[in-house]
Amino acid sequence: MKKSEIRKIYFEKRKSLSQDEISFLSEKIFANFINYFKPISEQKVHIFIPIEKFKEMNTQIFIDYFLNRNIKVYVPKIVDTKLISVKISSDTPFTINNWGISEPLSNEDSGVLDFDFVITPLLYCDFKGNRVGYGKGFYDQFFENISKSTKKIGVNYFNPDDMIDDVWENDIPLDYLVTPTEVLSFSSKSE
Repeated sequence: MKKSEIRKIYFEKRKSLSQDEISFLSEKIFANFINYFKPISEQKVHIFIPIEKFKEMNTQIFIDYFLNRNIKVYVPKIVDTKLISVKISSDTPFTINNWGISEPLSNEDSGVLDFDFVITPLLYCDFKGNRVGYGKGFYDQFFENISKSTKKIGVNYFNPDDMIDDVWENDIPLDYLVTPTEVLSFSSKSE
């Protein structure tokens, strides 16, 4: 199936989810992530802030967990058409940008490239780790520059069903997908 078709289908599937379903599924994804990856103090995690109007999963439960356990947290911010990584703490000031997305006030790129985990938003992921996002390519550019040992992890409400037919040569697949029911591994990276 083509990315454009998949994008439409999974936007619609997401649109049908209630706030209670989003909360429930987010908790399940969070539990599966913690049980599988067992993050520890001093590790570095890059994680997105959800776009509520797109009904993205609640990542605040991840962020709170990480900050409470001295795990370093970085969030994406688009500055001059580039995705940068801003380090946050529990008292980092946030603002709502022109697209209605919460983001840190700071435009300072941490410069960190050796994350332990990059938790990635997506609409869909197939059985090979190919993802369909919103079509801007920010994460593919970001993935090109981070350490090869970083675990690129997608999180999604839905398990893979169809293969993506129009994967481009610049698309960088994920290493893992975490859903409410399972964790799928697409790479040989060890735990």
